Amino acid sequence: MPIVQSDMSLLADILKKKSIMLATAESCTGGLIGHLITNEPGSSDWYLGGVVAYSNELKISVLNVDRELLDAYGAVSPECAEAMARGAAGLCGAGAALAVSGIAGPGGGTQDKPVGTVCFGWFVLGRTRGEKKLFQGSRKEVKMQSAEYAVQGLVDYLQDMNLEAAKR
Repeated sequence: MPIVQSDMSLLADILKKKSIMLATAESCTGGLIGHLITNEPGSSDWYLGGVVAYSNELKISVLNVDRELLDAYGAVSPECAEAMARGAAGLCGAGAALAVSGIAGPGGGTQDKPVGTVCFGWFVLGRTRGEKKLFQGSRKEVKMQSAEYAVQGLVDYLQDMNLEAAKR
C-alpha cells in the first residue's frame, strides 16, 4: 500500500501545517480508511476519529443525514456522501472530514448504480465537494481503491483551496 501511505504522509503534513483536525465517515469501506490513517505514525496529532455508518438509520441518527435527502438521492450519491462528511465533522468537532458510501459488491448493484459505484464527500472548513466514481475488481479491491481515492481527493481539495486563497 505505498500509494496510500505516501498520500497519507502528504495529508498529515497539510493538516498539521493548517492546524486542521480530520474526521471520517465510512459506509462501504467499513473502517478501512480509519485503519489506514492510524497506520500513519503521529496520526493522533491530526485525526480525531470516525464513524462506520453502514445502515441508513445510522447515517440519519449519528451523522445527521436528512431522511429526505436519502429518499431523493439514495445512500450511494454524492449528496449523501457530502452530508455524511458534514455530519462527521460536526460530530467530532473537526475542520475537515471525508466520507465514502458505495456498492463494493459482489451483489447489491443496479442498472443505475452498478457494483463498484462509490460516492465521496469531502468537507473542509465549511465547504463541501462530492463525486461519484466507478471502480472495477473484487470487493476488497473496490474498498481499497475507494480508500485511496478518498484520501487523494481530500489532499487535492486542500491543495485546490490553497490555490483559490492565493488568487484572492
